[in-house]
Amino acid sequence: MSEAGRVRIVVPPVPGDAYDVIVERGGLARLGSLCAEAAPAHAYALISDSRVAELYGRAALDSLGETGQRTELFVFPAGEWNKSRQAWAELSDALLSAGFGRDTVVVGLGGGVTGDLAGFVAATFMRGVPVVQVPTTVLAMVDSAVGGKTGVDAHDAKNAIGSFHHPALVLADPDLLVTLAPFQRTAGLAESVKMAAMRDAGLFEWIASSAPELRDGDPDAITRLIAQSVGLKAAVVEADPKENGERAILNFGHTAGHALETLSGFSLLHGEAVAQGMRLEARLGERVGLTEGGTADRLDVVLAACGLPLELDPDLTSRGILDAAGSDKKAREGALRWSIPARIGEAARTESGAWTHSIQASRCESELGAALRTASEVPDSLA
Repeated sequence: MSEAGRVRIVVPPVPGDAYDVIVERGGLARLGSLCAEAAPAHAYALISDSRVAELYGRAALDSLGETGQRTELFVFPAGEWNKSRQAWAELSDALLSAGFGRDTVVVGLGGGVTGDLAGFVAATFMRGVPVVQVPTTVLAMVDSAVGGKTGVDAHDAKNAIGSFHHPALVLADPDLLVTLAPFQRTAGLAESVKMAAMRDAGLFEWIASSAPELRDGDPDAITRLIAQSVGLKAAVVEADPKENGERAILNFGHTAGHALETLSGFSLLHGEAVAQGMRLEARLGERVGLTEGGTADRLDVVLAACGLPLELDPDLTSRGILDAAGSDKKAREGALRWSIPARIGEAARTESGAWTHSIQASRCESELGAALRTASEVPDSLA
């Protein structure tokens, strides 16, 4: 529903356990009152990385302080490599040492790394306490803060250890994006392109037509994108809260993308890796007959218009990508499962109705190699 200056979207992960996503410019100032309503507690543990804490930690603490309850900030070093078991343990120990108990609500303030890490701390602290997510990046606002996935990386595998722990509230304040570097903003657009490509052709076309405004951070365009993306993801999460079926479509671009992210030593941003993963997986789908011809080219045009780089590392090989993807949690019985579009706006399904596809290993390596070659031939008009 829409109210004056804000959008409220209800995400029902399981019956009787719905939560609100509030999209509101300037909403950080209302964090305390929103938490008091959605997640009342005797203590709020605010978790943030070192960069975001410097920018918005004080404002978040001040707003939470308006509840009249104890509030304390816990900071961990910024960077994907700090989404680790060590960081989880250190934060959990810090909460215990500071005397926080079962009457605590964890508040995650930051991007996807912070949301995943803070959510996992909340899921495991005292066998589980509520979490409020306050995303500060486009990627987190449109995708990772919604849906309840939490976790940490381990053994070069993304999100290898974690749990589903749905938030009590998500507050997305687009005004927090003004301090985001342009390349961080454009990287986040990839997740909205992904959702649209798999489930909403109309949203895909709107992103295509609005790409210049989105790339440049136009507040109205970004706010609309967040609201539409969250609404789309909410519908998928409602249908499949624990990723046993349809929710797997949101992994499009992630099987190859997580491998690319790992192979780059995390020099690729997550959204950049997902964009490249979509380019490869759509081409793979076309080659094995699952995806309508021309789909990958349409993705290339929209991703380039959004400001996402299309150039691939020239040293990449299909074998290297598959080896890096082998530890991905989307593998089943030792075989990778691929989420692939049938066409823009629709996911490809198997004859039995499954949402993911297994491709015979030798064929997968060969066809992915061909997809890699064609994806590397970026037209001058898109470079």
